Amino acid sequence: MENQRLLRTSMDDIVFDGRNKNYGAFQLRKLYDKHMSKAMITGMLFFLLVVTSPQIIRMIKGFLPNTKDALEMKEVTLAEPPPIDPKKPPPPPPPKVDPPPIKDQIKFVPPVVKKDEEVKEEEPPPPTVEEIKDKEIATETKKGDESGVDASLAEPDAPPAPVLEEAKDEEPFTYVEQMPTFPDGTEAMYKYIYAQIKYPAIARENGISGQVIVQFVVSKDGDIQKAKVVRGIGGGCNEEALRVVNGMPKWKAGKHNGRAVPVTFTLPIKFVLQ
Repeated sequence: MENQRLLRTSMDDIVFDGRNKNYGAFQLRKLYDKHMSKAMITGMLFFLLVVTSPQIIRMIKGFLPNTKDALEMKEVTLAEPPPIDPKKPPPPPPPKVDPPPIKDQIKFVPPVVKKDEEVKEEEPPPPTVEEIKDKEIATETKKGDESGVDASLAEPDAPPAPVLEEAKDEEPFTYVEQMPTFPDGTEAMYKYIYAQIKYPAIARENGISGQVIVQFVVSKDGDIQKAKVVRGIGGGCNEEALRVVNGMPKWKAGKHNGRAVPVTFTLPIKFVLQ
């Protein structure tokens, strides 16, 4: 009998025989097999779900409609308009509708306070309340129709033609993206200048030499304009430098943002006695 009881007794009962079974350790060991079984089953189910998820996704996509196949491109050909019959006369213009008559208008200018000596006797006095009772206030007196409408409700007259203002000269730039240049470059410019310069006799007799700085504007067409001497040395050298600069051929105009613009250019010219 003792052997049969031992066979039916679990390992936990043998371990905790004669000990306090109300202690938590006995309950934990008693439920250990059940918890392990649940954990194993849950882990296996999660592993199977991860492994089979691609197949499940493909199956779900198979049930969804394919939007790419649902869209179809169709070419719609519109019918040509009916041919115009050249013999058919054009429709008549709409009838002209005359504007409604305008009410009587009476001039009413707000009073202005002036000195006694500035008051002119010939100015008519402002209208009374009775005079403006059935009339429209305006800047001048006009005869109208008693059954007419206010001038403000009538269609306005065609606006006057715009007055074209004269094109103003564009202010010259000081520095642009592409500065103006002499034809064939800077070296050709100085060759031209020193070939054209004639040393003034007064400057030569008095031993005057130095540098004359000339400032001018290269227009958008390449012309030399508004030439002036910024710093001179006298003896006729200033006038000679201006003469040579004003006689130069057309330059290549400066450009800013892709368009030709006038540019202010400063040019030093040396006068050296030989």
